[in-house]
Amino acid sequence: MINMKKNILAALLFIAAVPFAAAAPQKDDPVIMTVNGQSVLRSEFEYSYNKNNSEGVIDKKSVEEYVDLFINYKLKVAAALDAHYDTLTSFKQEFAQYRDQQVLPAMVTDDDMLKEAHNIYDNTVRQIGPDGLVQVAHILIRVDQKAPADDLSAAKQRIDSVYNALKQGADFAELAGKVSQDPGSARQGGLLPFVQRGQLVKEFEEVAFALKDGELSEVVQSPYGYHIILKKGHKMLEPFEEHRESILKFMEQRGIRERLAKAMVDTLVSQSDGKLTSDAIMRQKADELSAKDADLKYLIREYYEGLLLYEISNKLVWDKAAKDEAGLAQYFKKNSKKYAWDEPRFKGMAYHVKDAADVEAVKQCVKKLKFEDWAEALRTTFNSDSIIRIRVEKGIFRKGDNALVDSAVFKKDTVVTKVKDYPIDAVYGKILKKGPEDYTDVRGLVVSDYQDQLEREWVADLRRRYTFSVNNDVLKTVNNH
Repeated sequence: MINMKKNILAALLFIAAVPFAAAAPQKDDPVIMTVNGQSVLRSEFEYSYNKNNSEGVIDKKSVEEYVDLFINYKLKVAAALDAHYDTLTSFKQEFAQYRDQQVLPAMVTDDDMLKEAHNIYDNTVRQIGPDGLVQVAHILIRVDQKAPADDLSAAKQRIDSVYNALKQGADFAELAGKVSQDPGSARQGGLLPFVQRGQLVKEFEEVAFALKDGELSEVVQSPYGYHIILKKGHKMLEPFEEHRESILKFMEQRGIRERLAKAMVDTLVSQSDGKLTSDAIMRQKADELSAKDADLKYLIREYYEGLLLYEISNKLVWDKAAKDEAGLAQYFKKNSKKYAWDEPRFKGMAYHVKDAADVEAVKQCVKKLKFEDWAEALRTTFNSDSIIRIRVEKGIFRKGDNALVDSAVFKKDTVVTKVKDYPIDAVYGKILKKGPEDYTDVRGLVVSDYQDQLEREWVADLRRRYTFSVNNDVLKTVNNH
């Protein structure tokens, strides 16, 4: 027995130490391409192609069109691995978290869940105890126990009148709906769900469990006020099979399957005498499940590679383009014609003031500043304390964007709605007839276009640096074998 345990641990350690291995060609799953010396099986390409070209995808690609996109993707992953992005702590943590989300539920079998469901049921039976469950209806007149004597007396008189009406034959459910101050149960004729001991306040519970089925209590005082209680019935908890499905559904909703799996992993770690970590166990389990389920294998690999792709793309393309002010300016200067406008725009602001003197003061405040610095200057000069002196809308306006700009700048016949408490309207800025002055006027567009250029240059460089080849005979069999 001891030797067998050691052999199992050794096997776990060996498997856990093996990273994502290169795809091994199989007779019924041939290699469709090789990228940087790594074989890609037809099944992986099909998984990616079918997922990204399913029903509802607007820009569907043919298999041939998708090949280049897939190669570019694999080349970027190769570059990320060469740059050791997979060694980053942030990468490892995020990938492990995602992998575990996919793997943990599969570590717990339906039998494990059923066993735990029985445990939950048995614990519930023990908690309920020999007194079982009771169901009552009640009528409540709310009053705090520490309320003034007059309030207590008024509430007591009211509940007494309700009690007398019930003793004279009034319908309990109808009266509860009319006078009970417990809205939730009043809508149900005063009815409460079945409860066990410990779920009700002491004063209420003692009476509820002491009554016989169908018996009406006298007036009962609790911290909530005055009650009249009608016992509707009692029972012991039904057999397990009657609650089986609801317990299992409850367990899934509360994440108990994952909790059980984590407990299993913790047990394995503690029993390994320091030879195993939870990460090693999860890697081994992921490999085991992936060997049986190709979709899961490619889903986990897709996330692994996707994280690598994000990290390297962000550094070399997205974030780089967004922060490269000199590069953006140069790109805009070289491609300024593509940002030309078909009609003039107004670069400036429409503003509203309380005092006529502020019309000129606003202009002087921003006159010598860069356009991007206007907002902060106006805020600190005019709206720095609790008194808001001006209301401003700043931007690059087309006709139709702002009624005040349309009227004052573009001379359109339009109605300008006055801003409450700011009766004086004004505009300041200039008309740009042919296009933006610099890249900051169309920064979002320029950043996007500059990112596209960096992406193209990067892909071209990758295709020069790395080798790749496609087996066209296998390509022809995609989704057709």
